[in-house]
Amino acid sequence: MTRITPFTSPLLLGFDAMEKTLERIAKGNDGYPPYNIERIHGDDSSGEPERLRITLAVAGFSDDDLDVTTEENQLIIRGRQAETGERDYLHRGIAARQFQRMFVLADGMQVSKAELKNGLLSVDLIRPEPVRMVKKINILVPE
Repeated sequence: MTRITPFTSPLLLGFDAMEKTLERIAKGNDGYPPYNIERIHGDDSSGEPERLRITLAVAGFSDDDLDVTTEENQLIIRGRQAETGERDYLHRGIAARQFQRMFVLADGMQVSKAELKNGLLSVDLIRPEPVRMVKKINILVPE
């Protein structure tokens, strides 16, 4: 059975990488750790631009247990806790499992900072104003 995707249109050229990214995202998210995404409006008086903030609930993880990287157009956040000896839990309700959470970034998005405070990891993203380019294409006419 042939699968038809929105990117098969002859008018959408070069979008096969985006299609693969969407498939990878659909497979990879299991809901842990929970997260919020919020828009923080810029402040004209201080010149601070509008930004997006991704906040993940990472209780029990230290900054050494977390890794925030960007690869191509993806923000990848990984958490891996080291086992600290044998413990005898009567009840274990705090998850201590490793995780990897991926977010696809639009072209031009940049990570401005990452901060861990009170069990919440906040990653701020900014989008610098794109430079508008108009390029004149010369038309060759054979003589």
